[in-house]
Order: sequence, then C-alpha cells, then structure tokens
Amino acid sequence: MPLSLIELPWWGYVLVILGLTHITIASVTIFLHRHQAHHALDLHPIVSHFFRAWLWLTTGIITRNWVAVHRKHHAKCETSDDPHSPQIYGLNKVLFDGVDLYSREAAVAETVERYGHGTPNDALERHLYARHSQLGIGLMLVIDLILFGPIGLTVWAVQMLWIPFFAAGVINGVGHYWGYRRFAPNDASRNIVPWGILIGGEELHNNHHAYATSAKLSNQWWEIDIGWFYIRLLAAVGLAKVRRVAPKIQIDPSKRHCDANTLQAIVIHRYAVLARFAGSLKSTVKQEVRKRQLGAAFGLGEKRTLRVVQSGLQRGAENLPASERLILERSLAASPLLSILYAMRQELVALWSRSNASREQLVEQLERWLQHAETSGVIALRQFSKRLCGYS
Repeated sequence: MPLSLIELPWWGYVLVILGLTHITIASVTIFLHRHQAHHALDLHPIVSHFFRAWLWLTTGIITRNWVAVHRKHHAKCETSDDPHSPQIYGLNKVLFDGVDLYSREAAVAETVERYGHGTPNDALERHLYARHSQLGIGLMLVIDLILFGPIGLTVWAVQMLWIPFFAAGVINGVGHYWGYRRFAPNDASRNIVPWGILIGGEELHNNHHAYATSAKLSNQWWEIDIGWFYIRLLAAVGLAKVRRVAPKIQIDPSKRHCDANTLQAIVIHRYAVLARFAGSLKSTVKQEVRKRQLGAAFGLGEKRTLRVVQSGLQRGAENLPASERLILERSLAASPLLSILYAMRQELVALWSRSNASREQLVEQLERWLQHAETSGVIALRQFSKRLCGYS
C-alpha cells in the first residue's frame, strides 16, 4: 500500500512547496496587508474566507493581532515603540528572530485594542480561527502527510518557516535596511528589489510607506508587483474592488505661478517631493563636502559624510540615529551652503506640517519658498523650484 496519495519526482516537490508558500504570501499581502490593515481594496466574502482559512492552516496568524501590530509599525515607525524596526533592534534580530518581536507585540492587549479595529469578528473568527489558532497548523501537517507521505513533513516545515522568515524577517528587516528609495518618508523604508514576485510585491516596501493606503505597490513601469496582478484578476471577475491607488504626479511645464492646486499636489506627493529635492542637490552637496573636506575634518570618509548629509536632506535630523545626527549638525555648522539647503528643506516640510494655517497662507508660503529658491544662487535649487511650480 502506498504511503501517500501523491508521488512526485524531487523537482515536483520543490514546485509544490513553491506553489503552496506562494499562496500563503498572496494571502498575507492581499488579505492581511492591503485589504485588512489598510482597506485599500474590498474582497468578495468567498475570497476573504478562503484567505482566512488558508492563513489559519499555514500560519496560525490571528487577523486582528497581525493588523494591530502592522498599524502600530506605521504609526511608530523607527521609534522605540516600533514593534520590529531594524534601526532599533538591529538587522540580525529582526531578520532571524522577527517572529519573536511580532509575538511579543501581538500579546500586548493595548496594541490590539487600539490598532486592531475593523477586522473580522464573526462566530468563525471568535470560536475557531482566533481561539484555536494552532489547530489549523496541526491540521495542515496531517493533510501534508496524507498527500505526500513522510516527505510531507518537509513540505509542512517549509510552509511553517516561510512567513516567519520572509514576512517577519525579510520585509520588516531588510525592507528597512537595504535597497533603494524612491520616496522620502520619515523612516528608513527601502525597496529591496524592483521585481516584487517572491514576496508578493512586498519587496517594494518604500513605495508602500510613501502611499500606505494604495492597493498597488509598484510605482514605475519597470517595477513589478505580482500581488497587484492578482488583485486585478480578482477585480476582473468581480471578486475584488480596488478602493485606492497612489495618484500619478502631474506636471505642467508651462505653469509660472503656484496656486492651490500646486499646493495640494505637493502635499499629496510630499515624499516624492522630498526625494527629488535631495536627489536634485546630490551633485551640489558632493562638491561642497569635497570642497570643505568635511569627511577628513570629522575623521570620517567622504562617502559616509556625503551619505549622512543626503540622508538628512531626505529624512530630517530628527529621524537620524544620534551618531549620524551629530555628523549632520557638524556639517551644517561648517558649511553655510549646506546650512541654507537644509533650512530650505525644513521650510518645504512646513508646507504640510502646519495644520493651523489656511490654504491661502500656505500658498503664500510656497510662493516665498519658490522665490527664495530662485534667488539662492544654487542652480540645482532653481531648477528644482521651476519643476515644483509645475505640479498640478
């Protein structure tokens, strides 16, 4: 009598494992992340229940807990209250022990109560998924053993390790430590690679932090978000409805004066504006750091000094580690030009930080900023201001 219902060559088992774990990844990114945590899309009850059941079998994740921890991460990002920031705990801790950080925060009743609202609370959730979260994992083991025999234990083990490593580890760890940045939110989020396939599109983590409520994580034509591809397929057959996606930046090069529409566009795309501001000044900053030999003056390499100053122009001194904040402050004190550029950065941020100012006052402030940029004598700053005036 055969020991399993399904017998495959070795590569067949590899494909099965990749397929099963990919379904789990899709469940996390589509259901838990984009649908539940950020309400970026609506799902048909059939799809929603499938994802809930699959996650119960393959992860034991309780929806409310996961959503609460993730929302707190956004609310407290890169601070001591962030549940899993590699800037606080170190990359190795988050990468290899991220599931422990998640479990500790998920056990905090205040976190779940404050951030876990709007998640499923039906009888199935209360009496099965949440109450017996480990039962599904055990049932999955039985299913794998019946289908694949003794090798089913290996299939099951990989299924159990996939999310703790790739979601709790890679996304939360590497996604805030290494990669490229297209936007400049006040955190260390990074796009790990532009091809979001292995982790369902979550590789585009910086894009997500810039537009957290967007159902689509890719932002350029060369970025691939396979989770968005699945969402589009579900929407095409009436099983999903997209609520929000990141708006595209519209630039009118013929505009010569800013108005309320300019202000609104800048506020909406503020993280892209900050990234372009810092990026447009990179050559100017490099020349100034080299001219004044700031790296040598501080006993540091030129590359590190340049990286810290650039990071300060993107994220602001208050969002840098203490050691980098000191380097930035010393650089600004040693260079009147860098001090001016940083002051301009702070004035720009004030456009979307002053909630008590009227729209008319903010438009006037924007006009003054553009005039200041025009008369600054910095060519790159003048070019940036002309482009900024065209936002609409």
